[in-house]
Amino acid sequence: MLIPQVHHAFRISIQIVKKSTKSLSIAFFQGFFVLLQERYVHNSDNLLYCRNKSHGNKSHLCYLVKEVYILSNQLSISESKHLRADCTSCFGLCCVALPYAKSADFAADKDGGIPCQNLQSDYRCRIHNSLRETGYKGCSVYECFGAGQKVSQITFKGDDWHNKSIAKQMFEVFPIMQQLHEMLYYLKEALHRQETFNIHKDIRVLYENTLSLTNQIPEYILNLNISAHRVIVNELLVQASELVRGNVKQIRNFRRKGIDYIGAKLSGADLRGANLRGALLIASNLKDADMRFADFIGADLRDADIRGANLTGSIFLTQAQVNAAIGDRNTKIPSNLSLPKHWQ
Repeated sequence: MLIPQVHHAFRISIQIVKKSTKSLSIAFFQGFFVLLQERYVHNSDNLLYCRNKSHGNKSHLCYLVKEVYILSNQLSISESKHLRADCTSCFGLCCVALPYAKSADFAADKDGGIPCQNLQSDYRCRIHNSLRETGYKGCSVYECFGAGQKVSQITFKGDDWHNKSIAKQMFEVFPIMQQLHEMLYYLKEALHRQETFNIHKDIRVLYENTLSLTNQIPEYILNLNISAHRVIVNELLVQASELVRGNVKQIRNFRRKGIDYIGAKLSGADLRGANLRGALLIASNLKDADMRFADFIGADLRDADIRGANLTGSIFLTQAQVNAAIGDRNTKIPSNLSLPKHWQ
């Protein structure tokens, strides 16, 4: 049993951190939470024990465990900002390093390593507020997951690509860093899900290992076997997906057949808990569809009509995917994502 002095001291700590989230680190809270859960709250399943049971002193302990769990996740969310693009701290790497071809997504051709014609001297985009209207829809749906500012400010210590001695290397590191940050984004989301509690320890270890890779020198990053690491990460993400989707009562007729759903007529479909990993949903009609708790990792939602659809509770859905789709004010999306301007 947790001795009263520790219980009292930790509750005081919680009150302190509620006033100032910088008082204690996220690692402290998550570590203490795991200790409490594994050592003192036996036979619990994703906190159901703590939610439903009340056995004397254990009821106080369960309250404490839930407080720590909630608070640790709140701090985690605040610390996830480094996994979102911060263009003000980047040297416009996506506008220089990456190539694109003239198409429905881009108004012109551009080779990798060549600055976009719309990139200004301050590394800001001249047409940022009108990308879709001026033929650069592809830019509006790109997400670096914070890799741009990481490469600019940490990996190359604030030295930009105008320095010809590092430009080529910087452009080569950037897409690798983008992949690592994308993995971190998914692992962080998996760690936030209560349904995945039983594998939180494994997720946390892999998250920290992946994070350590992003802090290496350029030469080390360029020699990474990124494909092999992605396989390891994917195995855990599949487990997380199954745990999230497994809790959904599947009363639907939908059965996945391959990945090609381009232009598919799925209006009003019951896709709760569906496995949409890597699905090609380009220009599909998903209006008013129920996609709660579906897995969207790698799904292509370009021009998919999700007006009035419900995507709350879904896992591995990104802002870039939402931006690529056609929605409206009646579209329900996870609270960590924002309604795109072109929906309003």
